[in-house]
Amino acid sequence: MSTVRAPDFGTGTLSRVCALIHTLLTVEVLLLLTASPGPAALLLLGPDPANLPLAALCLLPLGPALSAALYALHHRSRDLTELHPGRACLRGWRLNAVPALKLWAPLLLWLTVIVFTLTHFSATGLPGWWALLLALIGTGSLLWGAHALVLTSLFAFRARDTARLAAYFLFRHGRATLAAASLLILTAASATALTEALPALLAAPLLLSLLHGSRSVIAETREHFTA
Repeated sequence: MSTVRAPDFGTGTLSRVCALIHTLLTVEVLLLLTASPGPAALLLLGPDPANLPLAALCLLPLGPALSAALYALHHRSRDLTELHPGRACLRGWRLNAVPALKLWAPLLLWLTVIVFTLTHFSATGLPGWWALLLALIGTGSLLWGAHALVLTSLFAFRARDTARLAAYFLFRHGRATLAAASLLILTAASATALTEALPALLAAPLLLSLLHGSRSVIAETREHFTA
């Protein structure tokens, strides 16, 4: 008589769902811990545009924290018996903190200049269409940053090579760029309509969605740009 072999513990559908939830919660907590106290200090700053440089400094720890979270989510296990998201997150931070800062810091500086210019636009004497152009440049910079964050989190390229690849993939993989744009819109809308803390509390699911939307970018990078 033939028998049906029961699936191993930790490999069923319910186990995979539990593994995903556990991973998301662990990564979320570690992301908030590694990013602090920067965002906490950010809450103490007033909405005065003069505080923009200080706000950028407060956001510096966020880059390595996001990179570590992406690393952990990418290397997550779907087996409930093989879960080590905390270990993966800390390993991602050790590997990617410096490479992420090399890209994150210039991006923050560039965005600070754009936002500061827009908030003082009436004093610049520039024609109105310049404001729209600056907004488009800022949006493109954020989308470039999304690709750069994924690349620097998962691959060991030099900063300049990561920057070039991120710019290349902006148009090479339009769907991945649109997916990143939709996440940016969702993040901005939730922060504006509900609370500014919501994107931080949902950072892990948002980053998992970014990884999902960047599958084509990751696959081409692995196939054509790594040994």
